[in-house]
Amino acid sequence: MAVDKKAHIMNHAIALFADRGFEGTSIRDLAHEAGVNVAMVNYYFGSKEKLVEAILDEKASYMKDRIEELESNASLSELDKIDALIEDYVNRILSGASFHKFLYKEMMDTKRDVIHSFLNKSIARNTRNFAAIIQRGIDKKMFKEVDPILTVTSIIGSISQVVVSKSMCNLLLSQPEANEPYTDEKFKQRLVTHIKSMIHAHLLVESSNHK
Repeated sequence: MAVDKKAHIMNHAIALFADRGFEGTSIRDLAHEAGVNVAMVNYYFGSKEKLVEAILDEKASYMKDRIEELESNASLSELDKIDALIEDYVNRILSGASFHKFLYKEMMDTKRDVIHSFLNKSIARNTRNFAAIIQRGIDKKMFKEVDPILTVTSIIGSISQVVVSKSMCNLLLSQPEANEPYTDEKFKQRLVTHIKSMIHAHLLVESSNHK
């Protein structure tokens, strides 16, 4: 099977950015790790900033497509769609925990305006689309009159807090510091269950609550 060189370079870049950060990763280092020449990296991406944008676009596009897929599924209720998105976000964020830590650092750093702006726009777009599902539940009187945007922020924030603090994860699991919690399936399911329960209580009107 032919190797997709662009995807191959992006995968190595994700690992390096997660490990070394933006400043600590050079195009030369990336080319060496990916087994390609510098010219090939420049051909596909042009600069390190554009490389980061390509990675962010790929990751954000996955969730954009997933939200749109769920939105168009008439067989699912708004609550079903929210539950599915909670599971998707937990799986995506925990499976790429190191890279997501890198993203959070970039969001706090305004020195790279282009990346910062691109990242915020991508997150804002998916947040608005997710919030639209919640708003439809409100319109149908299935959900309480909550703030849809802040509700989505609460969901993502809960998952993000787990990712940025490996120590907290291991404290919750009663595991030593050296333990890798992000690959623990029981913990992942525990997190999914907790967030769903919290959001159900937040959203559902009393008559709609599942027992």
